[in-house]
Amino acid sequence: MSKGREAAAGGGAAAVLLRYLQEQNRPYSAQDAFGNLQREHGLGKAAVVKALEQLAQQGRVREKVYGKQKIYFADQEQLPAASDAELRGLDGEIAARSAQLQALQQSCRQMEAELKDLNSSMTTPEIASEIEALTKDCASCTEKLERIKSATNHVTPEEKEKASEMLDAILEGYPKSKKEFFEEVGIETDEDHGVVLPVTT
Repeated sequence: MSKGREAAAGGGAAAVLLRYLQEQNRPYSAQDAFGNLQREHGLGKAAVVKALEQLAQQGRVREKVYGKQKIYFADQEQLPAASDAELRGLDGEIAARSAQLQALQQSCRQMEAELKDLNSSMTTPEIASEIEALTKDCASCTEKLERIKSATNHVTPEEKEKASEMLDAILEGYPKSKKEFFEEVGIETDEDHGVVLPVTT
């Protein structure tokens, strides 16, 4: 490529990059600018780097160095100032977007709360399993209750009281303690088995 063509190509790259930075109005590294423009304009990386450095030297764009990386952005003083109407329009757009953002955040919070409730709730299979287990427990308790009701060796409170009176009468002449007497004759009490009779009203 001749020097004239190289200069023309470099000038074309600089014009493309200057227009791009002004339109986007945000900072870019040479790598980012190259990645965004290479397909549409066929710019090589070396041409992009050279053009950006040239624009910075000419004062047409600003350059900032962060460590080993350089960032380029449009000179704000060269951009047209926004009119009052444009500023009011931007303020209105910002307010509308802010309201939209708040509505979306509120909706997200509601959905998160609903999701939390759903995750803490039992699923249909879990409910079915719980019902089955409770049904089995109820059947087992019912069976035990029927066996107890059908038993013939129940002692009523009245019978227990009569037996206690008879035992007290025997123990009046017995030389040992009540406990020792019960052990000798093989009497077992409710207390021995931890049985507590329900209180009747």
